[in-house]
Amino acid sequence: MNRRQFLKTAAAAGATAALDLRPVGAAEIPLSPASARRLPRWRGFNLTEKFNGDRPQPFREADFEWMAGWGFNFARLPMSYRCWADVNDWLKLRESALREVDQAVEFGRQYGIHVNLNLHRAPGYCVNPPKEPLDLWSDAKALDACAFHWAHLARRYRGLPNTRVSFDLLNEPGDLPEATYARVVRRLVEAIRGEDPERLVIADGLRWGTRPVPSLAGLGIAQSTRGYDPTRISHYRASWMRGSDTWPEPTWPLTIKSNDVWDKARLRKERIEPWQALERLGVGVHVGEWGAFRFTPHTVVLAWMRDYLALWREAGWGWSLWNLRGGFGMLDSERADVSYEDFHGHKLDRGMLELLRVG
Repeated sequence: MNRRQFLKTAAAAGATAALDLRPVGAAEIPLSPASARRLPRWRGFNLTEKFNGDRPQPFREADFEWMAGWGFNFARLPMSYRCWADVNDWLKLRESALREVDQAVEFGRQYGIHVNLNLHRAPGYCVNPPKEPLDLWSDAKALDACAFHWAHLARRYRGLPNTRVSFDLLNEPGDLPEATYARVVRRLVEAIRGEDPERLVIADGLRWGTRPVPSLAGLGIAQSTRGYDPTRISHYRASWMRGSDTWPEPTWPLTIKSNDVWDKARLRKERIEPWQALERLGVGVHVGEWGAFRFTPHTVVLAWMRDYLALWREAGWGWSLWNLRGGFGMLDSERADVSYEDFHGHKLDRGMLELLRVG
């Protein structure tokens, strides 16, 4: 299929009506107003049921219920487009899989949880393997397909307030030229606003979410940063991080070399202040992912988390931990040095939970 045929097919596939997801039945739970200039201090978790396109699962209502009960109000859904489309046919969408995303949006409404939809794997790009068949940054067909997916989601959730739903375009673009990234972001925002001009849109920072993108400041979108530094704490002995099994057991503060020390002051200087400069340009900031893998000593994790949380609280930023359940989370993390509580059949890290609740 050439690009002209591709665009024609995309237009036809996109002609379906938006789903009626207006609230029915359960009472609305009020959430804070949301704008791209100043995001609420949303706090919550990444829910990963559709992170892997090969093994997608429905989102769990219990996760939303528990998060709300603990006082959290944000769920980021990092999703692979392969959950609802084939890698060889980007325009053929599986409605059954998309209805499971609708269900998560509805759970958010019921429990007062803001739902942030993210294409963790988009047509043409993913920070994780396997590599996509075409490159989003250089191939027009991949960009057309990515725009098609976002236009569909915008149409699907058109009319739902930004207090309930926001879009996070792409997960962790790498070390790209800023102009290349900005061109792609503008195209995706244009596709979304063609269907829903008022939708709240967020773009991840460059260099895997760590560097703000000032050239996007005039676009009327917010930006998302990360809380994984230093990686010797967040990814200690993580199997997918090359060389992490050779790192010495971390401490916090962390001394890598005599002139390379990570502490709260360095986090403020390198990971807070550049983003505060972006805020002064009228761009809201949120921390889309953060956390430490299960092999980092628990006392070190909590001390490191406490400093990050204090800095974000001081800045007025919200955050979403990677993840709720799993090796970075507070449920079923399988840490060897934690005395877990039983929580509905799950292993609850009470120390981490209580730290997060005040964060």
